[in-house]
Amino acid sequence: MDDGYTEYIMNDILGHIEGLSGRKMFGGYGIYRGGLMCALIAFETLYFKVDDENRPDYEAADMGPFVFESKRGKSTMSYWQVPEEVMEDRDEIQLWLDKAWEVAKRAKK
Repeated sequence: MDDGYTEYIMNDILGHIEGLSGRKMFGGYGIYRGGLMCALIAFETLYFKVDDENRPDYEAADMGPFVFESKRGKSTMSYWQVPEEVMEDRDEIQLWLDKAWEVAKRAKK
């Protein structure tokens, strides 16, 4: 994991959003809000939690899910790559993260 990239995301990209915390996990970095993981940094890429409600946003931007190789083969997680243009817009990244947090809350139920 590149700590410089993680610091860049947490400070420069998401730093204006209140209530976020994070921790290293499985070679990546989990981002939490209200105790729920709603984002992931892996391989110098930012991913947000996705379900049927917000997946069309990612599909429209031609983004894909986080996929990793395990002993059982390829595994796909419910986190999708955040588009670069979203990362460059403070209001838009806030909106997309809010949606990801709503996904995390729904998933907990």
